[in-house]
Amino acid sequence: MKAEEKFKQAVTFHQTGQLPQAQSLCEEVLETRPRHVDSIHLLGVIAYQTKKHQRAVELISKAIELNPTNAAFHSNRGLVLQELKQLDAAVASYDKAIALKADFAEAYYNRGNALQELEQLEVALASYDKAIALKADYAEAYSNRGNALQKLKQLDAAVASYDKAIALKADYAEAHSNRGLVLQELKQLDAAVAGYDKAIAFKADYAEAYYNRGNALQELGQLEAAVASYDKAIALKANYAEACSNRGNALQKLGRLDAAVASYDIAIALNVDFAEAYSNRGLALQKLKQLAAAVASYEKAITLKDDYAEAYYNHGNALQELKQLDVAAASYDKAIALKADFAEAYYNRGNVLQKLEQLDAAVASYDKAIALNANYAEAYSNRGLALQNLKQLDAAVTNYNKAIALNADFADPHWNKSLALLLNGDFDRGWEEYEWRWMCKTLEIPKLNCSQPLWLGNDSIVGRTILIHSEQGFGDTIQFCRYAKLVAELGARVILQVQEPLINLFATLEGVTKLIASGPFPDIDFHCPLLSLPLAFKTSIKTIPASIKYLHSDSSKVVEWKSKLGAKIKPRIGLAWSGRATHKNDHNRSLLLSQLIQHVPKDLQYVSLQKEIRDVDRPTLQSNPHILNFDYEINDFSDTAALCELMDVVISVDTSVAHLAGALGKSTWLLLPFVPDWRWLLDRGDSPWYPTVTLYRQEAIGNWRSVLERIRADLLHLN
Repeated sequence: MKAEEKFKQAVTFHQTGQLPQAQSLCEEVLETRPRHVDSIHLLGVIAYQTKKHQRAVELISKAIELNPTNAAFHSNRGLVLQELKQLDAAVASYDKAIALKADFAEAYYNRGNALQELEQLEVALASYDKAIALKADYAEAYSNRGNALQKLKQLDAAVASYDKAIALKADYAEAHSNRGLVLQELKQLDAAVAGYDKAIAFKADYAEAYYNRGNALQELGQLEAAVASYDKAIALKANYAEACSNRGNALQKLGRLDAAVASYDIAIALNVDFAEAYSNRGLALQKLKQLAAAVASYEKAITLKDDYAEAYYNHGNALQELKQLDVAAASYDKAIALKADFAEAYYNRGNVLQKLEQLDAAVASYDKAIALNANYAEAYSNRGLALQNLKQLDAAVTNYNKAIALNADFADPHWNKSLALLLNGDFDRGWEEYEWRWMCKTLEIPKLNCSQPLWLGNDSIVGRTILIHSEQGFGDTIQFCRYAKLVAELGARVILQVQEPLINLFATLEGVTKLIASGPFPDIDFHCPLLSLPLAFKTSIKTIPASIKYLHSDSSKVVEWKSKLGAKIKPRIGLAWSGRATHKNDHNRSLLLSQLIQHVPKDLQYVSLQKEIRDVDRPTLQSNPHILNFDYEINDFSDTAALCELMDVVISVDTSVAHLAGALGKSTWLLLPFVPDWRWLLDRGDSPWYPTVTLYRQEAIGNWRSVLERIRADLLHLN
């Protein structure tokens, strides 16, 4: 068989996809005719098709040496160079092909593809346009032209280009899928899903279309359908890390957090450098309250991508939950350095600074968040809190009002506004706003499951039965149980529900028909939470029901505790230096016993009124045996009340013991932080709620020294 006949047969084999046979025949031709340029070129094309790209370049370049005027040789050499990512050289090859053949539409098209990879998008467009001008039915050129327009953010023009490609080639799956991507970017999500569906209908194994369909469905909030679409993509392409990661995102939104973490784990196993998967995995772990693991996941994301502002931000959030506040602040600082307009990072940085009591810096951080997002209601609300903690109450209320104006249903600023108003003595407006506590998610006050109507003073209750129920801490219940008498005086039968440890103490509380600790509740006509009673009675500072003594200790228990204390030979001082450790303001209101004991005179008798002794305080108690401690013998508040009765003075931080001593009419010295709880008001040494209570206030944030020195001086005077 002659060389030309062999070559023609090789071409036939090549056209029918029988590449080994075509290659063998070309090699036979070259044995007898080593300069047979077409065989050399075809061998180069076959090498390209079999992924032997360097060999392909050598062969096609040799063909060009033998025949430098063949435009197709130059164009195919461009294809191989493009595959090798030698893009500038590829463009030069296409240019040579076009110079040799001005109407070479395919060379213009491939040149456009190389230029698009080089991000020379405008030049790429011009090349596609030239290809289309030469070949009006060039669907591929229209489709890739759409890709370039999409990158240039000329989205409507991109859709039009895809439409043209699809009009020329109705089953063009890639054009349908890429059109869907642009529609998704235009937020035409239903149309995008329809585009992906069309692509899948024409190409059933189109994993990328299933993946992008999942992304669009996730944006639409159709999360179960999104997961199913990702599952299909992964079934078609087992190593599809991006699909596994975004599947994790959808599962996280569905609240299926363990499954989300597992999906991220698969993504990371497939791509160990997948920073986004590590970051989103951290979010899921954080929601699972696996905070240390979340921090580690964020840190891995940051290691892989050191400019990952969102990972630094989420890292800060997890550290804040772990109460590692200084490190959290540094993480927010890094996020802000990387993304100057990161309003959320400024906001949460403000929250951390506020917890660190760097209040002026916190306000400045909220200011920046608000400057970046004028509608940032949460930033206004928390800025108000910082100003309130600086005793700038009018400015705080202004900020709460701004937050409410931006989001009328936002409970937190209503609640915080109530506290500012009440602290400032504005009870008229304060009690109204205080009702927002039920909607405030951060408080999580359990709401009574009661079908009977709420009574707020507007309905007659003569001859009716009303349930008054506790809602917050022991101190709140002790303070507001005084209203039971007023309710009874309106002609109602009062059932009072309080916490179990208060039952014995409240046994003789005036106005109460029946005292209970929990449900089921007897038949009632109305109910009212204890802390809504001031609103019901329109209480002002002047009308606070402030009896000197409205609770009474059990006389038999007083005798019992008198015996335990022994003979009194010096003034007895009851001490309560810390409240509940889980209280959100515990760091401001509680003391260490060691702080207190170094300031009080030693020649008095001290009695601990603490039922709960923290581990940090036990060594101080053990090294100060003159402080009598009965924590294991105090069963409930009736025991604490009996002990209080036997004291000359009760010294307490703002906790339930202070309320108890005040309600018993005992001389009580109350130690208050710079900005106290609302009930203690501002800038006064007495309390309208408790006539026998004297207030000792911090003069600067966190400074107990001056308070304790005044306590010492007054104790010396007492002695």
